[in-house]
This record gives sequence, C-alpha cells and structure tokens, in this order.
Amino acid sequence: MAYRLGIDTGGTYTDAVLVNEQHQVVASFKSLTTREDLSIGIDRAIAGLGPELLLDIELCSLSTTLTTNSVVEGQGANVAVLLAGYNPRQVQKIGLQSIVSKAATVMLSGGHDADGMQQQPLDEITARQSIMRLKNSVSAFAISSMFGTRNNAHELKLRALVEELSGKPVACGHELASSLGAPQRALTAVLNARMIPFIQQLIYSVQKILAQRQIVAPLMIVKGDGSLINTATAMQQPVTTVLSGPAASVVGACALSGVKNALVVDMGGTTTDIAIVTNGQPQLSSDGAKVGSWRPMVEAVKVFCSGLGGDSEVRISPGKGLEIGPRRVIPLCLLAQQYPDIVNKLKVQLASYPNARNNKFVLRLSTDELLVEQLGEEAVYAWKQLENGPVELEWASEQNRQLGRGLAKLQRAGLAIYSGFTPTDAAHVLAKSDHLHTEAAILAAKIWSRQMSSLYGLRAWKKDDAIEPSQQVYDLVISKISATLIEASLNQLGVLAQAQASKLTALLAELIINPQQQALFSIAFANDYPIVAVGAPASSYYPTVAAGLNQKLILPEHGEVANAVGAVMGSVVQRAHLTISQPSFGLFRLYHQQQPQSFDTFAAALSCAQVLVKDSALKLAKAAGAVSVEVVLSQSANQIVHEFDPKLFIDCQVTATATGRADCRNLDLQQELQPQQLHELTY
Repeated sequence: MAYRLGIDTGGTYTDAVLVNEQHQVVASFKSLTTREDLSIGIDRAIAGLGPELLLDIELCSLSTTLTTNSVVEGQGANVAVLLAGYNPRQVQKIGLQSIVSKAATVMLSGGHDADGMQQQPLDEITARQSIMRLKNSVSAFAISSMFGTRNNAHELKLRALVEELSGKPVACGHELASSLGAPQRALTAVLNARMIPFIQQLIYSVQKILAQRQIVAPLMIVKGDGSLINTATAMQQPVTTVLSGPAASVVGACALSGVKNALVVDMGGTTTDIAIVTNGQPQLSSDGAKVGSWRPMVEAVKVFCSGLGGDSEVRISPGKGLEIGPRRVIPLCLLAQQYPDIVNKLKVQLASYPNARNNKFVLRLSTDELLVEQLGEEAVYAWKQLENGPVELEWASEQNRQLGRGLAKLQRAGLAIYSGFTPTDAAHVLAKSDHLHTEAAILAAKIWSRQMSSLYGLRAWKKDDAIEPSQQVYDLVISKISATLIEASLNQLGVLAQAQASKLTALLAELIINPQQQALFSIAFANDYPIVAVGAPASSYYPTVAAGLNQKLILPEHGEVANAVGAVMGSVVQRAHLTISQPSFGLFRLYHQQQPQSFDTFAAALSCAQVLVKDSALKLAKAAGAVSVEVVLSQSANQIVHEFDPKLFIDCQVTATATGRADCRNLDLQQELQPQQLHELTY
C-alpha cells in the first residue's frame, strides 16, 4: 500500500504522519524542532514512524509555521528593497523601515501610472550603484514599482540588474499580488524576501533526509490557502507559505473531527491560530492575511493569528501588569529535558538573591553566519560559545562581560533565543502536562515568583510555592484564549475595525464568561459551532476554555499532529488575475505584463482576458506540480450607481482558478538544492 508522508515543522515540534489511501492516519510521531539544523528534528520525526512503513511513499508534503512565526516575532533575513516611483510618505505609511534599514531602502525614479503608461524613466544608474553597495550585506532583494501590476517592465529590469550584479534571490511585487495598493505590495515583496532563507533551509533539510532514507517521491508544500505547491514554486514565492501551518491545521482538524461547522483552534508553541469553518470550507481572506501586526497581500485561509502559545514569555508589561507573549522563549521544562544539567543551575539560582536574569539561558536559534559577522567581534565570540549548548545569562553577565554583550546582540538579531518561565512550565507544575521535565518547571516557577515579588512588586506568594503562581499564569492563559476566540469571531464577521473589535472583546468576554445573576439579558457564543482544538498544548487548556464559554469541545484523535495530517490532504490550486478598466468612455484597457491592450468594447476585452488568464492559471498549476487540471473562470465588476448611467463601468477583475491533483510520479518539477547552492542563496 502506498502512503503519503506529511511533515509539519513548527517553532517547537516537528511532526510526521503517514496517511493511507483511505485518508486514515497509520502512524505519527513528534520530535523537537532543531532550529540550528532542521534536518535533525525532521529525521527524528520520520524515523519515529517505523522504517517498514517508509518503503512505499508516493508523495511527501510539508507544512510549516516557521514563516508565520518569523513574521509574528519580527524575525527574518537582512534584505534590501528597490522602490521605483515611490515617495517617502508611502514607505512611512506601512512602517517598512521597522524591518528594512534606511540604508537598504532605495528610492528610484520610475514607475507607471494607473493606465500602465511610464511616469518617469527608470533610474538604472542609481539602481546599479545601490545593488553593488548592498549585495554583500543582504541575503535577498525586494522590488516594487508604482502600478507594477499594470505594467511590470521596471520591476523586470530591476530584477535583471540584481541577478546580473549580485546573484541574490529577488522578490518582485507584481508576481506576488495582483491588487492595486503600492505600499502593501511593497511590504509583501519585502516579507517574501525576508523569508527566502527560512524556506530554503527547510526545503533542503527535508530533501536531505528523504535522500538519505531513499524516499523517492515528489515534495510539496502547503500554501496559506491550504492548497499545495512544489518546492520550485515555494522557493520563488515563500510568502505564499505564510499561514501554511495554520491552513494545514484547519484542513487536518476538519478531516480528523469530521465536523462541517466549527471554530478550529490550533495552539502551538508560538501562536494561537483560529479559523471559522462553515459547511466544511474555511473562509479565504480576500484583502490579505493578517499575521501579527502585518497584512501581506497573499490569499490565505482567514485565520486570526495571535502571539499566544505554550512557549510564550510570561512577563511584566508597564501599566498592565502580568502579560503573556508575543515573544517566544524556551520553556525551562523543555530546556532541562534536552540539557539535564540545567536543573542544578536552577537550584543555585533559587538559593541566591533574585535578579532579572534568573531563568534565562541562551541558545542558538538561526544559522545566518553573515549576520553574525556583521554584528561584530562580541557577537562572533558569543556565537562560538553557544556551539556546545546553552549559556547561563547570569554567569555570562557576571563573569564574562564580552560574552554577555555578545549574547544580547545575538538575541536582539533573532540569532539566539532566551529561556524563560512559560505557560508550558505552569501546566507541568499543575500536572496538566507531564511529557517534559517537571522538576525544572517547579524550580522555574519558584524562581519566577520570587522575581515578580522582589523585583516588580507583584503580590507575594508563599515562599517556595510553585502551585499558586502557576495557577495564576494558567488562569491568565485561559482568559487570553477565551478573549482571543471572541475577538477572532468579531474579526471574521468583517463588520468592525480592528480597534473596535479589540474594545468590544473585553465587554463580551465579561458577559459570556462571567455573567451576572441579575443581568437583563444573556449572550451565547457560537452555539452551533463546536470548538475543535488541535496542537500539542490543546488538551491542557481547552477543556477549561470550552467550559467557560459553554461550548462543546472536540479534541480529535491525532489532533496533536493535525498540521502534518492536513499537509497531505490538499490539492494544487493556482489563481491568475487580469484587470480590465475603462480609462475613458468607450475605451477598455486590458493590463497584461508589459503590454496593456486597448479594445472598443467590453465584450472583446473580456474575451481576450479570459483566454490569457486561463492560460496563465493552467501554466501556474502545472508548474506547481498539478495533473488533471481543471480551470474555472470568474469575474467581479466594479460599477458606480449614477442617476444618468446606472451601470457606469469602472473596472473588472477576471480570475481563473486552476485545480488539480498533486503529481505523485513526476519528480522533474521538484527543485533540487545542493548544499553549496543553499549557501549561495541564503548568504
């Protein structure tokens, strides 16, 4: 019997499953994600499935939360962005320089107008000089030109220059988004470029393991809309894998639970992702997926993604008191599971006077050697010290100041990660979880409670009591999850702005979770939509959450590996879009690549658009690894109601959706990476 191998690489765990032809889970295994070398964790997860079951694999499919987590946590590779025809106000509007330095943001004359006509000639001289200046300090380039979706000529010229002068990967806005809205399209290109090293490393790691295990099968990756693409397409457009993990979890949760209407909640180590499924179909986001505080222009399952997970840092927020997330840290119970000598160091910390560096150990997180070197000698020195495992921050700060400063630089750059007290630790103290090092969790809870009391003035718990402070953290997590469910539901309705939804959430949470006995009215929360909770921490929290919301809860079998199950359930889906506008009465213009075409009638423009867009979607689907492709056309017209002409035509978008099965036989479309290629592309 042929099996499909599903792999999900998350921030904390890497999961592997085998699914048979009847879509039943035959085997599953979880292993810790090894961020310094992803192939180690992937190999352990696959090995746990049993070698006898790996002899007949017809397809491998991969989902990941690494790209999602990188956006939420503000991490990513150093990139440069070339902007043709933009002005400084547009760059400021989207906060681009919070993720790209001012020196790496290059403003060029050029761009086109809304009719696809050139506004100014492209400044190729400045572009060349900038590429040469930046090529050795960035991992990739992002390119966006004004109205690049109406005419992509300047973006193509800039891409050719980057490839000629630097050989670095390039992300062009017109290839990632078809909608107008130049600033958001530029942001999408930048986020795409920042993710290229993540997806490259992940693809190479999986290919390396498959080759070592002599598994010969096409490798696909889940997109944010739950569909599949092959590795070659994912390498070009990694931003489409934003929300890959959440999308796969929605598909997997529906398959495992068998329900048609549900609130699907996936709680991982870094984020909690919520999607509403109606009649078996999750809603797609048409205006871009919201990931953390960003909204790149990618079509994805409409997921509310918040920085609340089992590994979220429990911290003090000025003016707000105790807070959880969004920064991820390593739970002490997990760290001690990997490095048992941590327990003795925690005991020494507990016997000493509390300080802000207690509970903090530093580990490697990424492998960007170029960025390490750019941070200076202290960072390089600290990086070498982390080669053999975690370093205690308190010891480094007291005994080796150079090391302490270097560790701080690595952590701020996203190359290293701290440990800390987390909800996962609290759950182990309260015996709601027991799969990691409980003694370390108890020590961490005692140390943390002393920090909070002595350093930050929180309530004084009983000395050496781990239970009460852990219960307070657990209760806060329950409150946060419940409020997140309510806020996500308000956002899904689309009737309230983000700020309004956030304000209303607190009131609704109070009325639903803590109803007053003498209330004149009551509010019920989604009675017909059970909560389907998946992810490793789900069983620790969601029984309490569901009881508070008076909701039915489903914890499906194999729910802890729902992402990996969903990874092998999807089809290949690719969409192409073309726009027809009416710049003047009786003139219809079709925008396609560098050649806007004019027509006397809308019918003629529509006929041409349908042929072109169908061909584009078909080519995209086949290039993404699909067979037996079917194409469906649709269109949406933008009209203005006017007393003189009630059908005044403004523009029309023609869409072709191509759907097909993943080709389980053809390996030609799979992009193969060699180690030296990975090095060149990443660094």
